[in-house]
Amino acid sequence: MIKIFNGKIITPYRIIPNGTVLIKDGIIVEVVAGNIEIEGVTEIDAKGKFIAPGFIDLHIHGGGGHDFMDGSEAGFLEIAKIHAKYGTTAMLPTTLSSGKEDLLKTIEIYKVADEKNNAGAQFLGLHLEGPYFAMNQRGAQDPRYIRDPDPEEYREILSGTSVIKRWSAAPELKGAIEFGKYLLSKGVLPAIAHTDAIYEEVVDAFENGYTLATHLYSGMSGVTRRNAFRYAGVIESAFIIDAMDVEIIADGIHLPPPLLKLIYKIKGPDRIALITDAMRAAGMPPGNSILGSKKNGLNVIVEDGVAKLPDRSAFAGSVATADRLVRTMVKMADVPLIEAIRMISMTPAKIIGVADKKGSLVAGKDADVVIFNDDIEIDTTVIKGKVVYQKVY
Repeated sequence: MIKIFNGKIITPYRIIPNGTVLIKDGIIVEVVAGNIEIEGVTEIDAKGKFIAPGFIDLHIHGGGGHDFMDGSEAGFLEIAKIHAKYGTTAMLPTTLSSGKEDLLKTIEIYKVADEKNNAGAQFLGLHLEGPYFAMNQRGAQDPRYIRDPDPEEYREILSGTSVIKRWSAAPELKGAIEFGKYLLSKGVLPAIAHTDAIYEEVVDAFENGYTLATHLYSGMSGVTRRNAFRYAGVIESAFIIDAMDVEIIADGIHLPPPLLKLIYKIKGPDRIALITDAMRAAGMPPGNSILGSKKNGLNVIVEDGVAKLPDRSAFAGSVATADRLVRTMVKMADVPLIEAIRMISMTPAKIIGVADKKGSLVAGKDADVVIFNDDIEIDTTVIKGKVVYQKVY
């Protein structure tokens, strides 16, 4: 049994000033105020710091010099390990637009890596980002692979595996509504991404399963004009549709503080998931890097806390870590800590369907716990009752 004590416990609704979390066999068995004297337990003294549920990242491409598209089992494990240092206890490894063979290869590597992953953030399933996108909104996605939904292709991909939990696509494309329905039938969450859809198309998509907006504001339409008439885009649609969930890259750069405040004001903490969308340079020093796989990725430069195209004309990827997201929301967007934590724990857990096991410090749930100080600097990361990271002082 493990006892984490002498810390400020963040629950979904309050902060217990001085509490204790008891863990047995990887499961939380009790969360109480005060200290409990128990013999024969492993003790972790939080030393007055915050004790919070582990961070859940629904959209992440890499870190520590590795990308999930590299085709490397070791890379998968290193990404999980490096992000655990920053408080991430669970994640959806995310692909980029590619050919079918590369997707199938990544799926197979995921399966092997998932079985061996015992020292880093837990894998909750794969997130396929693309290749069914609007060319005009592809961002840094490789235009060679952008295409309309292909029923033969996606049925083949989904028929051989159950590890895909989410698939992001542009809902206005030919066949995208049928694609969304098929995803739902397979228990996969359809998400709206890299899209030029207008409000009417978004409503249709939402009613057919596309209930999550991928990295809001990035790679999507806003108000557009066609023959003098204005049309609401995906951004406005996400605000209008109360039940639509959104995820945001809360690094303070992809979305500056005023937009973070606007999204929070309109959607609230129960509809916002904080994501890193991190590429391989996350957790690495500034300098040259590659977005996507080493084999055919895009050269980028990392500076000012973000990846940019070599000519600095546009952002080319996030290098955020989960602790930075929380810090940004609290210190730059003036969001209460308890709600910033909800946006990176309970809300993503609900979105991806694991809230019965993860997302909050409640008896019966997985013992995924992080300890951090007032500056949201991670001290300790515990995943299913196992300490995978402790800061050395």
